[in-house]
Parts: sequence; structure tokens; C-alpha cells
Amino acid sequence: MLMIDDAVASDLQPLLRGRSRRIVRVLVLLLVLVGSSAAGAWFWADLGEFVVTPETHQVASIMRSSLDDKASLSEIKWAQLKASDEFAELNRRIDAARKDLKGILDQISVLTSQIESLRNSMPVASTASISAPLSAQAASSRAKKRLGQSTPQGPVSVGGAPVIAAPKASAP
Repeated sequence: MLMIDDAVASDLQPLLRGRSRRIVRVLVLLLVLVGSSAAGAWFWADLGEFVVTPETHQVASIMRSSLDDKASLSEIKWAQLKASDEFAELNRRIDAARKDLKGILDQISVLTSQIESLRNSMPVASTASISAPLSAQAASSRAKKRLGQSTPQGPVSVGGAPVIAAPKASAP
């Protein structure tokens, strides 16, 4: 049995040695692939610095235009401050106008109450004496109109004008 073990061990040794060499080769190949991949990624990332593309011109123009944008932005901020000051002034004027209108409304209400108190304080007899002559004048004007009108004699048209009678024919 010992012989069998020795024979099996002798057969396995070349196989084991060959596999260990294969494993080393595979590991080296894997390390080379990983290393080359890392180097390619690093080179690709730095490639943009060496190669000039249209995008770099766009970035440069954006940087130039940003200075113009800053100037226009400061002008916009100045305009906003000016507009806010104008709004504050307008609000102040509106508040002053509201106060003036409230004062005028108070004066109107005071005058209205004074007019009402004057109407209520007038004696009732004086209002009756004023209204009596007015009614007498109205009655006399109606009477004058009735007396001045005359009633037409003879036939009358629908419109109220007298109708002219046709000449009578003489009998034979």
C-alpha cells in the first residue's frame, strides 16, 4: 500500500506543480489587466487637458460673459432698490390721501348732521304758510286756463281742429 501511495503521490506532484504555475500566470494576467485599466482611466481623465475641444471655448466665453452678467446684475439690483424706494413713496402718498379723504368724510358727516338739525328746528307753521300760497297760485292758474279755452262750435275733427263745412247745394 505504501507503493500505491508513493505512485499516486508521484503522479500528483507534476499536476500540482503545473496548476500552481497556472494560478500564478492567471493572477499576473489579472494584475496586468487591472493595472492597464486603471492607467487607461487616468489617461482618459487627463486627456481633456491635452486636447482642445469646442467645449473649452464655450467655457471661456461663459467666463467672459459672466463679467457682463455681473455688471447687469448690479444694475438690476440698483433698479430694484430704486423701485422699492418709489413704492415706499407711493405708499406714503396713498396713506396721506386716505387721511385727507377721511377728514373730508368727517366734515361731510358733520355738515349733514347740522343740516338735519336745522331742518328739525324750523317751526312747522312757517312751512305751512309757504305751502299755502303755492297751492293758491296753482289753483288760480288752472282757473285761468279753463276760462281762456273756448269750445269750438260745429263739427270738430279728430285732431281738435274745426271742420270746414261743405257748401250746401241750392234746391231747384
